[in-house]
Parts: sequence; C-alpha cells; structure tokens
Amino acid sequence: MPITITAFERSPDRGRGLARDMRVRWALEEVGQPYDVRLLSFKAMREPAHLTLHPFGQIPTYEEGDLALFESGAIVFHIAERHEGLLPVDANARARAITWMFAALSTVEPPIIEREVAKLLERDETWYEQRLPAVEERVRKRLRELSDRLGEAAWLDGNFSVGDLQMISVLLRLKGSALLDEFPNLSAYVARGEARPAYKRAFAAQRAVFEAASASA
Repeated sequence: MPITITAFERSPDRGRGLARDMRVRWALEEVGQPYDVRLLSFKAMREPAHLTLHPFGQIPTYEEGDLALFESGAIVFHIAERHEGLLPVDANARARAITWMFAALSTVEPPIIEREVAKLLERDETWYEQRLPAVEERVRKRLRELSDRLGEAAWLDGNFSVGDLQMISVLLRLKGSALLDEFPNLSAYVARGEARPAYKRAFAAQRAVFEAASASA
C-alpha cells in the first residue's frame, strides 16, 4: 500500500528543514520507500479529519493501508523496524541504536526546544536576559556530554543508524549557532548527516514545498 505523510502547507521554519516531517522524509529516503505528501494549512490541522489522525493537531502523520500513526519519533521507529537500512541486524547493536534514538528525543532535544521557546516567545520579558544564559548552559551541558561520547567517531555506534538520524535532526536545530560551533566534532557529525544522499533528497523535497508556497504568496 502507498505511504502518505502530512506536512505543513506553509512551514514556519521557512524551508530550513526543521519541521518534523523532515525526519520522516529522511527515514523513508534512507530505506528507499516512495511516499506521497498531503500538505495541510494550519486551519486544516485543527479540523476533525486531521484530528482523527493526530489528536493534537500537529504534523506529521503516517498512513499506510489501515495503519495510521502520529508523532515523528514513533513513525521513524516504525519505518526503521519495517525496512532494512536504519537498524542493525545484531540484537545488541539494534538495542543501542534504539537507545540513541530515544536519547535524542528525550534527553538532548528538550533543552534545545526550551531555548527556542525562550528566544521566540520570551524575548520581551523583563527577566529574559537573566534566564537565557541558564537555558543555554543546559543545552551546552548536553552537547558537552554528547561530544565526549562521540569523540572522533563518524557515528554514534558503528554504522549510521536511526539513532544518528534522530540525533542529527535534533542538532540541526542549533545549526549556525555559537553553541554548536563550540563542539567541532558535533558540527562535523551534523555535516556528515547532511551529506548523505537520502538527507539531500528529503531536504530538497521539503524545500520545494516552501518555495512553491512563497511563489504563490
């Protein structure tokens, strides 16, 4: 059955590849699975048809036959389990790859999102200048720990896996920031992910949506 995912009709990331459908696109490209994309306006995301698929009114969703999934982490995990290419065959290596996937989403991403929220929504608050350094230090602590663990290795645990896909997707939210630049091995790690042909195809597909929306505005 054909795979259909949902994505923003007009993404707030302005074509930077940060919307979470990018992670699903990348996973599908890595495993060589074709897919269709249904673009949604913000209004459509709150309508009953979409809420049936995603109870929180977000993107992406994933449909394949009678299977419907939401949450990008769960979708990417499903893709990795169903198709070869993102999870090792060895049981222990497979378990470690899954661990890194959850570490990316549960340990590394939350302080990065907290920083984004602070910079976007709290900048006008009187306490913003006092709070931001503490928020950034929490991000820096996670980056330092990750940097120490990665060392000079190309990937987190041997060959590229779903753990790397999720971790790089998270770190991309810091691309171009002084925080990521403090850790050259992490910057190089992100660049290796971006250099993968599957990533390039996924990014081009998502970028094309932004460019089409901009042209029609």
